[in-house]
Amino acid sequence: MHYAVGAPLPPHGQASGPGAAMHWTPHPGQPTPPPSSPAPAAPPPPVQQPAPQQQGWHPPVPPAPRQPAPGNDATGQIRLPAGAPVPLPSPPADTAAPDAAHTAVAVLLIGPAGAGKTSVARHWADTRRVPTAHISLDDVREWVRSGFADPQAGWNDHSEAQYRLARRTCGFAARNFLANGISCILDDAVFPDRPVVGLGGWKRHVGPGLLPIVLLPGLEIVLERNARRSGNRRLSDEEVARIHGRMAGWYGSGLPIIDNSQHDVATTVRVLDDVVARSIASPPTW
Repeated sequence: MHYAVGAPLPPHGQASGPGAAMHWTPHPGQPTPPPSSPAPAAPPPPVQQPAPQQQGWHPPVPPAPRQPAPGNDATGQIRLPAGAPVPLPSPPADTAAPDAAHTAVAVLLIGPAGAGKTSVARHWADTRRVPTAHISLDDVREWVRSGFADPQAGWNDHSEAQYRLARRTCGFAARNFLANGISCILDDAVFPDRPVVGLGGWKRHVGPGLLPIVLLPGLEIVLERNARRSGNRRLSDEEVARIHGRMAGWYGSGLPIIDNSQHDVATTVRVLDDVVARSIASPPTW
């Protein structure tokens, strides 16, 4: 507080200011106006200061949300049309046999247990010059661990339901591979006397462009190969002979049949390439 020139200072130890309670009177020639008590002004709103940044550090910028590609929300790189089966392969314009090693196809290799379907199919997929997948129905069936319906225990409604589910899964996988430019070969023991469960089911799930080819060696060869198996893949000799007898019904069906009794895997694959090339040029009726 400011005081008039020449006015005595207040005694030491007393607060400055007018009033009797203070026991001090200002200089009479300089009246001190009563202090005004203006209403306190509202404090300004706080201004949010940016957080101090350390040298060389910048706060992370949240990434912009990714926009899904239009029309590309299906499994794989290309959207799979709903219910669109694999069409029949278009034969080439020239009369020469097409190169089966470069053509994108879907092959169903049929044969009894011990015919060598899995070995031939895997080797065929390994040696082609275009991307090719091998889809084994037995492998897909064994994806079921707890509650697996083992055909060795008998063929019943439960085992047939799991077989149909595995076949439908294989069919979807084949269509998805082909939609993305990858050929595939499937193997299954399809019986000619059960058209609805057999080829009819594969045709529904994959499409008419599927090329079925039968691999059928002699019974002695099948029994010898089955004896080298282990686990639930090994069947009794009686069961092998019964399945082989039923597979003989493919003769006269119009499907191409390869007797690989005297062929190793590599030779059988070369024969398979020739059969696939002929099937592409003139698809079998089935």
